[in-house]
Amino acid sequence: MSGRATEKETVDVVWSGSWVAERLGVALAGDQEVRDMLGLALRRNPRRAHLLVSHVLGKHVPQLPSVVHGAGVDLGRAVRDLLGPEADRAIVLGYAETATGLGHSVADGIGSAPYLHSTRRPVPGVVRAGGFEESHSHATSHLLLPEDPALLARPGTLVLVDDEFSTGNTVLNTIRALHDLYPRERYVIVALADMRSAEDRGRLTGFAAEIGARVDLVARGTGTVVLPEGVLERGQALVAEQEAAEAAKAAEAAEAAGAAEASGAAEPDVAGAVAAQAVRVDLGWPEGLPDGGRHGFTPAHRATLERALPAMAARIAAALQGPYGGTASGSGDPGSGAGPRRVLVLGFEELMYAPLRLGTALEQLHDVTDTEVRYSTTTRSPVLAVDDPGYAIRSRLAFPAHDAPADGPGDRYTYNVAGAGFDAVVVVVDSHADTPELHAPEGLLARLAAHTGRVLLAVIPSYTPERQEFTMLPEPLRGPAFSSYAAEDVGWLLQDLSDTELEAPTEEREEAIQSGGAHYAESLPVEYQPSPAYQALFQAALETSAARIARAVGTVTETVLEERGPRPVLVSLARAGTPVGVLMRRWAQHRHGLDLPHYAVSIVRGRGIDANALRWLAAHHDPADVVFVDGWTGKGAITRELAVALEEFEGFNPEIAVLADPGGCVRTYGTREDFLIPSACLNSTVSGLISRTVLRADLVGPDDFHGAKFYRELAGSDVSLDFLETVAARFDEVADEVDEEAKALLAADRAPTWEGWAAVERISEEYGIHDVNLVKPGVGETTRVLLRRVPWKILADRGAGADLDHVRLLAEQRGVPVEEVDGLPYSCVGLIHPKYTRGATGADGKAVTEQ
Repeated sequence: MSGRATEKETVDVVWSGSWVAERLGVALAGDQEVRDMLGLALRRNPRRAHLLVSHVLGKHVPQLPSVVHGAGVDLGRAVRDLLGPEADRAIVLGYAETATGLGHSVADGIGSAPYLHSTRRPVPGVVRAGGFEESHSHATSHLLLPEDPALLARPGTLVLVDDEFSTGNTVLNTIRALHDLYPRERYVIVALADMRSAEDRGRLTGFAAEIGARVDLVARGTGTVVLPEGVLERGQALVAEQEAAEAAKAAEAAEAAGAAEASGAAEPDVAGAVAAQAVRVDLGWPEGLPDGGRHGFTPAHRATLERALPAMAARIAAALQGPYGGTASGSGDPGSGAGPRRVLVLGFEELMYAPLRLGTALEQLHDVTDTEVRYSTTTRSPVLAVDDPGYAIRSRLAFPAHDAPADGPGDRYTYNVAGAGFDAVVVVVDSHADTPELHAPEGLLARLAAHTGRVLLAVIPSYTPERQEFTMLPEPLRGPAFSSYAAEDVGWLLQDLSDTELEAPTEEREEAIQSGGAHYAESLPVEYQPSPAYQALFQAALETSAARIARAVGTVTETVLEERGPRPVLVSLARAGTPVGVLMRRWAQHRHGLDLPHYAVSIVRGRGIDANALRWLAAHHDPADVVFVDGWTGKGAITRELAVALEEFEGFNPEIAVLADPGGCVRTYGTREDFLIPSACLNSTVSGLISRTVLRADLVGPDDFHGAKFYRELAGSDVSLDFLETVAARFDEVADEVDEEAKALLAADRAPTWEGWAAVERISEEYGIHDVNLVKPGVGETTRVLLRRVPWKILADRGAGADLDHVRLLAEQRGVPVEEVDGLPYSCVGLIHPKYTRGATGADGKAVTEQ
């Protein structure tokens, strides 16, 4: 045979599925491509008796490496044509074990795509980014172990590659699982053969609508397998019958061998001798280059491999020269120095791509010679072998697993190698699999030695990423187990400290905070229990301002959608931002049918944002999609805190979207008016019954989220859902106004003025406070002062109306004077007592006369 065969030469004259079709009535319907590409075999599997055997996959059938690689590259180019410019942002995911090499080749065809394949080999120190089950496979558990935890969170189309797309269950279940963790707008499924039934074909459209994403399919051939009734049971019976016949034949051969040994006529143990003399080939594998896509394979890795392939192939070619024992086809000159005429490059289970590319490079070297290069890999899947031209698996070699598999020892197989006439076999494994079991008398090398003139062993260094020192963070807490919000409303990136005693009297907390003995986030104030009069005031304020709030919610949400893309990830700053985040999510769902992710994280003045929460977000979403949300701005301290904190984290945008920005501190807001937001009137009872967040060294470790409490015992006073529903009920009513306001805002100059900060500095000096942290501007912040801190006095803008009714009521209850002033940029400002000691208040905690 000449060096480079055409693909047509690989097609058998007798269809390699006819043996199964004739005995079980299985039919392969579809285009000619499918029939040329696939054969049929049987296997002992309780879920599916038949196996579609591909001639171009390089797993069960030795094939020209160029044909195998070319099949994947062609599919990748089809994906690139489908995606257009978006192909540059694609990520490719292949399935272990059969499609690891195919997925790599598809990534090659796309050109710029990073690649990851699932694996059944756990690797200590590598964080699991996901996993799934394969319903019909012999071995089902798949792990996703990217070295870069953020790989799957990158934006762009996810391309999923498998050798066949039959029921679609495996791929669709994978998409569903990954979409929950890393939602995206588009997926492309790639397979050599689309073998779905008519019923299964209709599922894809419905599935895409269900998850709210586009799902495309690219396949080389299209068809379906027609299975008659009872085929599983009849197939299992046929397998048992064939295995019994094979066992009887083996027993007869063993008996004959025993008789020959007794008579002294036995043949020498050629296999053991040749296995012992298996020639090791030093490939010169590039240092640091991954052995495959188990932990990710980037375009830079691909370029490094391409440069190194010719030299590595030359080393293999040099090792192939030499005397051959003549135990294979006899095509060489036994005992001479002539090279082999027929060579197999044999990969190892998931290690498919590196051996494949070594095969293509070796094939190119032998283009001008008579050497024929073929490629296949070992597998863990047991398949019945029948030596018949109409059956896809003609021979089988079994041997013990040699890579210390996580699921324990067991047999592994290589098919269509015995009796195929290979003069030499180049076995390619990673160093993890170069074990005593590989070299044992019954191991793979010895089993091959009986069927070829020479065995070469090329070992690729197993790539192990640097140990990821951080631990796997837990999934977000959700209601009703944590908070009174629905599970889909918000995921809390917090730890539950509900059983920890954290509350301290307000006066004790204030004294400790101002004396420098404690930080405000190290304890919690006793939750304020509103009086009936105050609850009535809240309800009246809610009814009065619901439409105003709905308008601000709509305006800020539309601004975010326009400026930050159609699928932002809302991240509210717990807890004042969380009701606003829930409302923004509901607006997007109500007006646009969008199901936006929403999480709540902790940020603490002077301590920064929860770094572990950011790590979690970066591992599950594109940081560029994250939009931080708060309720309102006061003087802008948290805005500045967030900007500083995010300097250490790449990709996050420090801008905050708020409902109200009276201080002129941000550029994304619903309004700059300082009006009563009813959620500021109460504490946990309007925020899902969650406390403010806690950061204390003895409770929050280096790998923990910040903490908070869930006040289940306050359920009778909870108005969190009432607040949401009252505001959301006005969405339709304000829709036209929102459209106009959002359009005007997007065209306006919204640069922060920091007017509020200047006012705070002035007030701090005028009132002799000399500490801007004790000046709390705006209705929301003033309310917090009255509920949580020791207030000194309240400054109210002269003529402020009903928006301050609840402030006046709270001030009266605390015995705090309200001073009306002119020229405030806010409706009111709360002043914390500047030199608080217990002597500065009465025994009841009320303010005393200024000294």
